[in-house]
Amino acid sequence: MSSHSMSRSQGSTGNVIAALASFLYPGLGQLVQGRLIAAAFHFVLATLLWFFFMGWVMHIWSTLDAAWWRGR
Repeated sequence: MSSHSMSRSQGSTGNVIAALASFLYPGLGQLVQGRLIAAAFHFVLATLLWFFFMGWVMHIWSTLDAAWWRGR
């Protein structure tokens, strides 16, 4: 297994950092991982949902998505 694929595997340090970033603000972890479309989606949806007091759902989803993501 190459070092590049190890750094992007589930449970890697990079994913932990991305999950923490997404916990701070949804989409930030996806942005750290270089996933621009996913980052924009999480950011916009979280912002909209906070108007309905449902933003916590996006915080949890975004954090888990960043933590479980497996790079190609």
